Amino acid sequence: MLDIQKIRKETDQVVRGLAKRGLKIDFTDFLAKDEKRRQLISDTEALKAKRNKTSAEIPKLKKAGQDVSEVLKEMKTLSDEIKEADEVLAALNEEQAEYLAGLPNIPAEDVVAGGKENNQVIKVVGKKPDFDFEPRHHVDLAEQLGLIDYARGAKLGGNGYWIYTGLGAQLEWALLNYFIETHIKDGYKMMLVPHSLNYACGFAAGQFPKFADDVYWLDTLPGDDRDNSHFLLPTAETALVNLHRDEILAESELPKKYFAYTPCYRKEAGSYRAEERGMIRGHQFNKVEMFQYTRPEDSEAAFQELVDKAIALVEGLGLHFQVSKLAAGDCSASMGRTNDIEVWIPSMNDYKEVSSASNAYDYQARRGNIRFRRDGGKRNEFLHTLNASGLATSRIFPAILEQNQLADGSVLIPEVLRKWMGGMEIIKPVK
Repeated sequence: MLDIQKIRKETDQVVRGLAKRGLKIDFTDFLAKDEKRRQLISDTEALKAKRNKTSAEIPKLKKAGQDVSEVLKEMKTLSDEIKEADEVLAALNEEQAEYLAGLPNIPAEDVVAGGKENNQVIKVVGKKPDFDFEPRHHVDLAEQLGLIDYARGAKLGGNGYWIYTGLGAQLEWALLNYFIETHIKDGYKMMLVPHSLNYACGFAAGQFPKFADDVYWLDTLPGDDRDNSHFLLPTAETALVNLHRDEILAESELPKKYFAYTPCYRKEAGSYRAEERGMIRGHQFNKVEMFQYTRPEDSEAAFQELVDKAIALVEGLGLHFQVSKLAAGDCSASMGRTNDIEVWIPSMNDYKEVSSASNAYDYQARRGNIRFRRDGGKRNEFLHTLNASGLATSRIFPAILEQNQLADGSVLIPEVLRKWMGGMEIIKPVK
């Protein structure tokens, strides 16, 4: 949620920021209604003060034996005016809240305008693997090695689902253990969160109301009874950002550093183009998510920490990858800046995102009413929220298979994962 004070006082700056996302916003009508709303609040408060004063005088007049019939008529008129004003004010408040809820975050000053065509590669790690044989696709490798059962996954859930089997399940679990062990070592607190969330969670995260159609609802799409509607979380971020919703934290508690492992459930999984077959896009995949709550002045340093942690995880696996700074139009609606860590998939001749590290600044905190109070201070402030995948497995897994494949179809297991694979170094084709 954008700060309405910023819209009022720095209108041109907000307009320029949103224009970097490709949005042309005119706040003239919004600000006119806002002025009307604020004037109505002032007028209504004056009417209520007058009513309270008159109400206090009626018993005195009665006690003095005076006729209060005219005063009672005046009270009736005042009450009618207040009721009408309150109804108009409620409508204006609701209209304003809906308008603000639909606006995306303002990109950071150094984030360039435009869409993904303007994304900037800012770091490249390792070299592309050079094969002296015809490399295989990860789907073929996974099947030949007996790691993934795509056919039975589709039988159970439809297109976009798969089953990890045998050593494939062990390799997936090894990845998750590697991520979890690293985050605990780095001082992050592990959380196991519900997979079923209420509407307020999606709103605070910034996914609702605009993207309400993109999740799996467990009942009906939210309408008048949206407070009782539940959906499957698309990412653990949606849960973690709500841990302290409607709370006031002490400055001494910050930063708060969390991570959570969950499956992620995505309704919109893409077009399933031929080059994206297998695990590149799916309706359900595993991910470990990092999250931080910080003071405003600390959030940029926290952002870099999250980026560096994601980079270290992929680098620890020995994979070739790059880091991209996203242009404004390619950042999600809630985020002011995002860096993607993108791993190389040889069969696609392309890089695919395995982690998005983002700073929402105070956008999510305003939607979730998450504040903190400085030590010795009296005023509450909105804190900043940040998140990063650490990591998603559904593209790391194919990258390991394709980048580490050998001529005979075997695959080298990254050294950091071997302790969870019983010391195994190579996965060989199933006879």
